[in-house]
Amino acid sequence: MRLVPPPIQLTDAPAPNWNHVARLSDDTGLLEHARNAIVRREHGYCVDDVGRGLLIASREPRPTAQVVGLAERYLAFLTHAQGPDGAFRNRMSFDRRWADEPGLGDWWGRAMWGLGTAATRSTVPWIRREAAGAFRSGTRQRSPWPRAMAYAGLGAAEVLRSDPHDTDASALLADAAAAVGVPGPDPGWVWPTAELTYANPTMAEVVIAAGDLLGDEPLLRSGLRMLAWLCREQDNAGHLSTVPVGGWRSGVPKHRFDQQPIEAAATADACAAALAVTGDDRWEEPLFRAIAWFLGDNDVQTVMYDPLTGGCYDGLTADGPNLNQGAESTLALVSTLQHARTLATRSATRPSGGLA
Repeated sequence: MRLVPPPIQLTDAPAPNWNHVARLSDDTGLLEHARNAIVRREHGYCVDDVGRGLLIASREPRPTAQVVGLAERYLAFLTHAQGPDGAFRNRMSFDRRWADEPGLGDWWGRAMWGLGTAATRSTVPWIRREAAGAFRSGTRQRSPWPRAMAYAGLGAAEVLRSDPHDTDASALLADAAAAVGVPGPDPGWVWPTAELTYANPTMAEVVIAAGDLLGDEPLLRSGLRMLAWLCREQDNAGHLSTVPVGGWRSGVPKHRFDQQPIEAAATADACAAALAVTGDDRWEEPLFRAIAWFLGDNDVQTVMYDPLTGGCYDGLTADGPNLNQGAESTLALVSTLQHARTLATRSATRPSGGLA
């Protein structure tokens, strides 16, 4: 007789664990790749991951000395990467040599998201001041790529939540939402573009943030509609099945693999933002599904992290997880467990009880 495992509960989510993030970090920054849990120094560092690291460290409401130390290191890396015009280099080799010139790709947007979050949410005054200066420099730029603009726009949203009169942040957020766009008239494809590729929830999230913070109710409704439709598209028999590498197109059968942890984390981010903006408890369910994806409620019904290391596996394939534990994936896990902690607190204070 085959035993059916009990359903995953919110209480099954562990606390955010920074041990593997620290294992991948050194006195320069955050190394990008690992083989199993062992860092691969030959691949060096990238602003993409360091920006994510600063973002997530800055979200900790009561950071340990370890987390503060990591945040300081990541901020120093980003300010070193930033050029005088506000653009950023992305790749540094292990011997501390930059491999590129400052640019405005996704890494610029992720750096801006991390800086905006650090400038307003870090518990450390000198981190807030330094991050604010670097963020301000970056607002002089605009990227031609919508996803880079979406990341940067979320950094601007963090600044606007702290100071609603910040004109630089307001302009950047408005431009980010415009770069993403809103859905067309097709009720069967509620998305601004003909294809879902990567960071799709982030695109909806920045439209939601712009609608909320800039007082644009139609834009807010568009963002919420985008996210609700995306959550329905990513539902597979009651669990999250993220848009995989290769993407999905209208009218083309969906393929399911390879799924990336960063996509589940982006879904959690966007649903948490929708919940915070609207106060509507209906957003708790897709947020919980994003958390449960890491805990094993996914297309292969397998846990996506190593409890011994605190690292997250790099991808979900038809044969199970890719057991390498790189920076992007591990930060995605920590970020999502931060949301699990917040959701558990919200559920515990509800008179009717908690969330399954």
